[in-house]
Amino acid sequence: MDLNLLIALDALLEEESVTGAADRLHLSAPAMSRALGRIRRATGDQILVRAGRAMQPTPRALAFRDEVRALVLRSAAVLAPEQELHLDTLQRTFTLRAHDALTTAVAPVLAQQVAAVAPGVRLRFLAETADETADLSRGVIDLEIGSAMPTSPAVDHDAVGMDELVGIARAGHPMLATAIDLEEFVAVPHVLVSRRGRLRDRVDDVLEAAGVSRTVVAAVAATGAAIDIVRATDVVAVVPKSVAVRLDAGVARFRLPVDLPPVPIILAWHRQFTDDIGHQWFRTLTRTLLHGGSA
Repeated sequence: MDLNLLIALDALLEEESVTGAADRLHLSAPAMSRALGRIRRATGDQILVRAGRAMQPTPRALAFRDEVRALVLRSAAVLAPEQELHLDTLQRTFTLRAHDALTTAVAPVLAQQVAAVAPGVRLRFLAETADETADLSRGVIDLEIGSAMPTSPAVDHDAVGMDELVGIARAGHPMLATAIDLEEFVAVPHVLVSRRGRLRDRVDDVLEAAGVSRTVVAAVAATGAAIDIVRATDVVAVVPKSVAVRLDAGVARFRLPVDLPPVPIILAWHRQFTDDIGHQWFRTLTRTLLHGGSA
């Protein structure tokens, strides 16, 4: 199959539409239909089939879609001249997906630093999904910050480090007058962060193993909301240290009286971006911030 057919196949699989693929490649619809016919003859597969008013990829097309996308992008990179990165003129949108707590910790500083050196770059922060999606392995997400090692062979990753869990309470909370023991920790009300509104998390599992339990009075979907509750009440929360170190003077952090394993911090991205100089810059900037420094 020639490169032009591979490019046409990639467009058809991404758009799932002959018309959409034609527009994407600045071709006429009849020309794209002819290309689809050649692809069907070459592969022995229909590639796209009618489903009501729309078209959908066949199972075989779905199986090789990621590989086709990677081949097209790699071919473009091989044939393109070597580039220099000019941040002052870079026009690009980076999509980053992360757990709410990490977004709370990183987003403000990341946005500030990007704006200072690359004013044409836009950032789009997406919430971590409850269920794993194919967005990362398809290259829809530029960068993901999580705690699990990616399993897709199409995804590269970098283990940045570990994030310790700490407690937070309002400044001046009576509990902070002395070192906090387990009895005091479970005696105060708690708020936890849960996308699904669950009133229990792994902290409760550790406490249960120690023969105690705490009182959770609220569950919120966002870390920022939990911090606001802590700041205004005697409720406490457990958050990543990367979040706690960036809080204002109205909130104090404390060492937990229980041993909780630290959380891995893993950057992941589609391998199509590994040699992309713009993406390399964005990864380095994000990695530096997660290490607690400034780029």
